[in-house]
Amino acid sequence: MAVKLGIAPIGWCNDDLPELGAENTFEQIISEMALAGFEGTEIGNKYPKDTAVLNNALKLRGLTVCNAWFSSFLTTKPYAEVEAEFIKHRDFLHALGARVIGASEQGRSIQGQNKRIFEEKPLFTEDEWKRLCQGLNKLGNRAAEKGMSLTFHHHMGTGVQTAAEIDRLMDNTDPALLGLLYDTGHLVFAGEDHIAVLNKWISRIRHVHLKDMRAHIRRQAETEKWSFLTAVKNGVFTTPGDGSVDFTPVFAALKKADYAGWIVVEAEQDPAKANPLEYAIKARKYIREKAGI
Repeated sequence: MAVKLGIAPIGWCNDDLPELGAENTFEQIISEMALAGFEGTEIGNKYPKDTAVLNNALKLRGLTVCNAWFSSFLTTKPYAEVEAEFIKHRDFLHALGARVIGASEQGRSIQGQNKRIFEEKPLFTEDEWKRLCQGLNKLGNRAAEKGMSLTFHHHMGTGVQTAAEIDRLMDNTDPALLGLLYDTGHLVFAGEDHIAVLNKWISRIRHVHLKDMRAHIRRQAETEKWSFLTAVKNGVFTTPGDGSVDFTPVFAALKKADYAGWIVVEAEQDPAKANPLEYAIKARKYIREKAGI
């Protein structure tokens, strides 16, 4: 019971590509999440901003908010500006019952741009690394004020994409103030050994995203020098059990470490090509069979 299962709305509607799933309503999204057997959700662009309205809609379906993406710009904006936005985000999540905040550094990110994902990702300077790590420690303190945990979401197209970059971030931040949001799909897409990263940083992992990947689409993305969003639209990601990632060792490592927290299915796809409810049910069945959850 220490592990809870959630699912992100990104299979129904996409924040970076609003045209994907534009026809899907908020009520449909959360109803299908509940119908598929999940108990938690992250937050998407269709969700109400009024916490009372959102909480009531979720409560009716037995759902709760477990986390929501925060775009930090610690490498490119004054810290005070980032902190002000973070506090608003923190307080919004706290009012929804969430106790985890997932931050991703978007300074110089190319994830939403028409740039080659492998060739043009940002590489932080020494000063940018210092600003990022020190800033995350400070934001971690602000999260702790509300009894919340700050986690860092490594992501394709950003300055923290590779295993080496994750290592540098973890080595230069306070374990008491910053955890790792471990995402299988982004590590595999980056060409990294996702199990090695899991085992190395298991003590820092405080939130998990289960994202599968279609290896043949990734090869095409690399060969044809696609952008991140082009790869997404062409189906590089899918839900667990439908792609090339073996999640059995992931579940085994988390179990051995007595992981406690949320495991969230997150797989951005075009809902016109991949029916969100069908894939949510498929993911839930796969997790039940492989992890016994």
